[in-house]
Amino acid sequence: MPSHDDHSNHGDEHHQSPLVTSAHATLHCLIGCMIGEAAGLAIGVTLAWGVAATIALAVVLAYVSGFAMALVPVMQKAGLGLAAAMRVVWLGEAISIAVMEIAMNVVDYWLGGIQVASIRNALFWFGLAAAAPAGFLAAWPVNYVLLKHELKAGH
Repeated sequence: MPSHDDHSNHGDEHHQSPLVTSAHATLHCLIGCMIGEAAGLAIGVTLAWGVAATIALAVVLAYVSGFAMALVPVMQKAGLGLAAAMRVVWLGEAISIAVMEIAMNVVDYWLGGIQVASIRNALFWFGLAAAAPAGFLAAWPVNYVLLKHELKAGH
């Protein structure tokens, strides 16, 4: 009779459904992107930068924080240095973050959150709140394909 351990996945990504694994990777990416996105938008709005400059800063910071969130687990799990870990994650993260950022900034712009005069305006926070699920939903199928083709590391 097989033991209980033979049928449990104990969180091992290799035994999870590809949809679950890709959802987890997308959520992990979203957390990293939202850190940079929120910081960039808050800085740009607070300094009264134009929409394009504010979005550019938000995207740059989203890439920085998104890559950091991807690199640390890969470095820890595989015992890799920064350069080696970057070779593992760069393509999948670059694509995933790009898709996520496009969706998030389109939604935030469309709702007007990027265009407010102050972060004290509720519309700023509403735009961010609406952008997060849009980014997740846009990037989830992309991450599914990237993981399926082993172009993205599962976190």
